[in-house]
Amino acid sequence: MTGLPLSGITVVSVEQAVAAPFATRQLADLGARVIKVERPGGGDFARRYDTTVHGQSSYFVWLNRSKESVTLDLKSPSGRDVLEELLGRADVFVQNLAPGAAARLGLDAEFLTRRHASLIPCTISGYGTTGPWAGRKAYDLLVQCQTGLVSLTGTAEETARTGVSVADIAAGMYAYSGILTALYTRATTGVARAVEVSLFEALAEWMSQPAHYTRHGGTQPPRIGTQHATIAPYGAFTAADGKQVLLSVQNEREWAALCEHFLARPELVEDPRFATGPDRVTHRDELDAIVAERFGRSGSGEVMRLLDEAGIANAGVNDVREFLDHPVLADRNRWQQVAVPGGARVPALRPPVDLAGVDPRMEPVPAVGEHTEKVLAELGLTAARIARLRADGVT
Repeated sequence: MTGLPLSGITVVSVEQAVAAPFATRQLADLGARVIKVERPGGGDFARRYDTTVHGQSSYFVWLNRSKESVTLDLKSPSGRDVLEELLGRADVFVQNLAPGAAARLGLDAEFLTRRHASLIPCTISGYGTTGPWAGRKAYDLLVQCQTGLVSLTGTAEETARTGVSVADIAAGMYAYSGILTALYTRATTGVARAVEVSLFEALAEWMSQPAHYTRHGGTQPPRIGTQHATIAPYGAFTAADGKQVLLSVQNEREWAALCEHFLARPELVEDPRFATGPDRVTHRDELDAIVAERFGRSGSGEVMRLLDEAGIANAGVNDVREFLDHPVLADRNRWQQVAVPGGARVPALRPPVDLAGVDPRMEPVPAVGEHTEKVLAELGLTAARIARLRADGVT
């Protein structure tokens, strides 16, 4: 196996919640040294979102493996001095502080690029660092609402939030790719460029298809649960054993195969109500009734077998427990053990991108401030100075 691609890169992160920790965890997966700066005492507030993983937060365990935790009071001059020393040795600085906090602490990108010419600062905000909403707080569901995503999610009767933190995840992914691009740019040109991502604009990119549909079609896509706004039949139907199976017909060849091999009604292929994709969407209710009746005559296993034989894409509508036991994850060895504070080891998913010949780093999730003394000693601080910082509540 070869060395990790980001070995030798040091990332300092003043991070909390989901977006920034997701970006930096992916850098850590590839070998970057990530020094996570947390508040003395409680640390990242995501540590207390829940206590389900051997007393640790499920969010924190997901997002913070392979990092080093250092506690610093950044509002104190001494804490700020230590951070300055860390930044002098870092390649990347990531922060997703509350609006205005970075500027008050002297951690905004403009200040840092003047002070550290080779440092790549990455700012993750809610609505951008400029503009009318720069000072507004933003959490994941708020951004789902502001981008219109919630208006597309759920049933005709009721909207729903997306079940995972998609705005945070989107922003974290774009921050990660932006940082990789900035590292490449610095390596090839010698210029360190700042990276900025907002939750709102990250999720806005994901809303581009419904935006085009609405702008040019006059109405937004309807909210129809597990069905598809512009394709039919596409959705979950209930089999005779009560389990739901989702099927998707994408083209005329698949439509003909569904009619002939699953529905056993070849005459429907030429039925003018269902002749084209738009026709099938227009007559969705009639079509869904036909499909639902056929589902109701077979158990879910038989339904999926017949759909497979017909070449129709399908999937059982799994709950989370069924997902955990998914044969793809098991057969492809996607679960790997990671230690959490307290000594327990828990299964965690390997990163989804496989680099040939490279094993990702999946080291323990740190306790609050676990690496403070080690990192400060590396900076050259004496044991006496570290003890004074600890006594003064700076670390």
